[in-house]
Amino acid sequence: MTKAGERKVFFSDTTLRDGEQAPGVAFSLEEKVRIARLLDAAGVSEIEAGIPVGGAEEAGAVKRLANLGLKATVSAWCRARDEDIDASACLGVKAVSICIPASRLHLRERLGKDVEWALGRIGESVARAKGLGLTVCAAFEDASRAEWEDLRRFIGVSASSGADRIRLSDTVGALLPEGVKSLVAGCLDEVKLPVEFHGHNDFGLATANALAAFDGGASHLSVTVLGLGERAGNAALEEVVMALEKLKKIDTGLAKTLFPELFSVVSRSSGREISPSKPVAGEAVFTHQSGLHVQGVLRCPETYEPFDPSIVGRSRKIVFGKNSGRAGLRSKLFESGIALNENELASLLFRVKTISQAQKTSLETAEIQNLALGFYPAEKRQP
Repeated sequence: MTKAGERKVFFSDTTLRDGEQAPGVAFSLEEKVRIARLLDAAGVSEIEAGIPVGGAEEAGAVKRLANLGLKATVSAWCRARDEDIDASACLGVKAVSICIPASRLHLRERLGKDVEWALGRIGESVARAKGLGLTVCAAFEDASRAEWEDLRRFIGVSASSGADRIRLSDTVGALLPEGVKSLVAGCLDEVKLPVEFHGHNDFGLATANALAAFDGGASHLSVTVLGLGERAGNAALEEVVMALEKLKKIDTGLAKTLFPELFSVVSRSSGREISPSKPVAGEAVFTHQSGLHVQGVLRCPETYEPFDPSIVGRSRKIVFGKNSGRAGLRSKLFESGIALNENELASLLFRVKTISQAQKTSLETAEIQNLALGFYPAEKRQP
């Protein structure tokens, strides 16, 4: 049995395809190019560029990305239709994900088709794509709500038709982590092909489910930057990477110091602000205000930080507000060469708390310095 720390994990980033399907998001060509270059520099193994039959502009973007000369594999998303596959081959991508519904709900209500029809289409589509020299991921939409016997047949037909990988999609985030682990493990019992997990965040479980998929044997994880995607979004690249590295001791090989630039570009290009409390990416996640927490972090950062912020290109920040204490305030002022006695410190802390409550905000170090210097003249500064 391979130890978890020795396993290789591959990230298939779909920010430019599934991420752009989020309401109100529309990347320009140059924004797509910049995001793709950053993803490549960060070390993701595959970039899902878009949908070749999504119109002339979309096709042009897929072609541009396919010809950037990236180290990452540039893939296209296709329906199980000849025109989608042929268009992908013409645009120069090396790989395709051929998607077909696996659940009877989707087949019946969306397409008016049955399982037998879908089995025929996925088999023919995989074979066609392989004949065109493409690497093929057979992608099963709503796999998490498919009948197990149906899914077994889909996987078997795909494998016998030449598929290189299987993608299991939890389209509405319907599975708990234990269900994801069982589903992936069950598929690997059926075929010896790599399995990818594509999870949505409708119940806030996308990251946990990606980790469970890895535990079940998945070698590929579908992610988006900042979890950008339809409805509640997808598994977030940065969350999955850091959870794998810090909680499972997996070396992902990604250049995590590039994350802040990636966050900034995707946030700006999508028009989506980053929540302050967004894991890894948010402004507040390495910011400390509570007196006890500040005291702990100043003595030993591990007390209130799960990992060193510099690992992901971030830095620690101390701010002051309603629940701040003297230790943090004293430390920050001392760094600025301002030494106060206990009475002066108490007076300043009272004013900080009063201002913070009135303005419903935190005060940063520069503001604290100005307040202190307003109370106490220059001769109070240390040389």
